[in-house]
Amino acid sequence: MDNSTTIKNTVREKYTAIANQSKDQNISSCCGATGCGDGKAVYTIMADEYKGMEGYNPDADLGLGCGLPTEYAKIKEGDTVIDLGSGAGNDAFIARKITGESGKVIGIDFTEAMIARARENVEKLGFNNVEFRQGDIEDMPVTSNKADVIVSNCVLNLVPNKHKVFCEIYRVLKPGGHFSISDIVLEGELPAKWREVAELYAGCISGAIQKSTYLGIVEEAGFDNIILQKNKPIHIPAEILSEYLSAEEIAAFQTSNVKISSITVYAEKPAKDDRKCCEPGSGCC
Repeated sequence: MDNSTTIKNTVREKYTAIANQSKDQNISSCCGATGCGDGKAVYTIMADEYKGMEGYNPDADLGLGCGLPTEYAKIKEGDTVIDLGSGAGNDAFIARKITGESGKVIGIDFTEAMIARARENVEKLGFNNVEFRQGDIEDMPVTSNKADVIVSNCVLNLVPNKHKVFCEIYRVLKPGGHFSISDIVLEGELPAKWREVAELYAGCISGAIQKSTYLGIVEEAGFDNIILQKNKPIHIPAEILSEYLSAEEIAAFQTSNVKISSITVYAEKPAKDDRKCCEPGSGCC
């Protein structure tokens, strides 16, 4: 699955299907992309627990994340925050609790059904400073130098061109702004077959890249003060893998040196950038 259009269509299809599922259905699978066996066992494979966080809204929590980026994002009252891959609005609403009425939160999601669900939730909550925009985070529907903070939760691994996304993050952040992003990364190579299974791609696994490559892309985009805020191992139960892989393939994976991790990465856009990277005609982005 190496064609950009194919990948995007797969992601749109899978996340449209899960937009109206319950949280329990979603966390019984890899990032909610598929069901698990007979459904009797529920595995919280990647998602962290949000319930203790202020601003948490259960209607907006689909259990699709792999971290708690808003917890680490150093959001302040009055900030403008953008949530990439905002889903039903979970991280956006938590961010809004911190920014308060003087702040602004913008959620961006690729899937029309997710945007519809998020807008229903914001209408119920009555917030007038939270909005959701449908768009591709490789080409964000946001003006340059807009955000104080960008957050994202288990989304960038789904995007074919990660270099372009981080360039867009750089463009949209204000000088001196920063991001905190949770994502799935690898150490060691997955078997080739994994990348051919649509469910494993939409499930945040086979689209993941090497951790060193991921951090390298952040640095290449021009960010400073790159910090790994969290590194959590991800263990995928054999019951789920058996939906797509043979017993021999599962055994080979479990005895390999491949590590799947959820990381939360923080980085800052310099207050002054002499490269003039994202000016029209610069060719940098």
